[in-house]
Amino acid sequence: MRFSKLIATSIAVLWAASASAQQPLRVGFIPVMGVAQIFVAEGEGWLKQAGLDFQPATFESGPNMIQALSSGTLDVYAGGLGPLLTARSKGIDVRVIAATVVEEMGFAAGPALAPFFDGRTGAAAFKAFREKNNRPAKLATQPLGSGPNTALQHWLFQVVKADKADVEIVEMGIDATQRALATGAVEGGCVREPAWTILQRQNPAIKLIATGKDMFPNFPGVVFAVLGSFADKNPKAVDALVRATVRATKLLKEKPEEAVKYIGAAFGKGLVSDDILLAALKSPQTQFTSDPRTIADSTVKLQDYQVKIGVLKKAESLDGLFAQAVYDRAIAGN
Repeated sequence: MRFSKLIATSIAVLWAASASAQQPLRVGFIPVMGVAQIFVAEGEGWLKQAGLDFQPATFESGPNMIQALSSGTLDVYAGGLGPLLTARSKGIDVRVIAATVVEEMGFAAGPALAPFFDGRTGAAAFKAFREKNNRPAKLATQPLGSGPNTALQHWLFQVVKADKADVEIVEMGIDATQRALATGAVEGGCVREPAWTILQRQNPAIKLIATGKDMFPNFPGVVFAVLGSFADKNPKAVDALVRATVRATKLLKEKPEEAVKYIGAAFGKGLVSDDILLAALKSPQTQFTSDPRTIADSTVKLQDYQVKIGVLKKAESLDGLFAQAVYDRAIAGN
């Protein structure tokens, strides 16, 4: 009996030691489909197998998350690339270890605005709305410097060449943008999945006017990034995260039906049904990737445009932004 108790006690001690050996991985994320890889990796047990204790925290926008990352409250940033450029311009050493999705943005028009696009160009539609309503169309998006804000401005003023007097950009968080579109508080907005699928099912009169490719070709969407200090101190953890991301990307692209069960946690467990999430995974707005090379050229264009609209004072060197060697080393081990 004593021997059995001793064995049981020893096993308990070993389990406790194993649990305590798990390295905390504090991940900040925005609730969009581009963060799916981290939840798939956790759901499949790949992070735990690598000795990482996944600790997620939700943020409404990338710019807000940057503050937490730079203060050391977070280890991993899972959000849009745009805010990272702002962080680098302020001397913060942030490194992209993996891309996750491209061209994820879309412009949705509510029932009050969508009909104006019938038979009209984008600029003419916004002008016609203003002339009929004696005010500009209100368009919701995330704060200045975020990916959605940059993509929206690029589409409005570079692609469709709308008159700035015809539109009013209203900055708000991701969830608030979805609610504002659903309730008609705004006439349009920049949306990502799964918000677009949810909105479409709530009200088919809400129309997708422009896809991510229309707004900004190969737009660099969500990425996984870390501080340089974290990468230097925790190379094994970073390598493990990248390997898990690559595996998750493959599963999401090839077997979304298997991956979907893990993703609900990112959007509030039980609040978004699996059929909506699966539709969002298969949406043309969701183009998964993992290799940072796929967004290198478009990042240069993104930075140049952020300079043009006043987000950045000047274009900085992008050397060191992409931890390509880390990615290559990680996939070599897969």
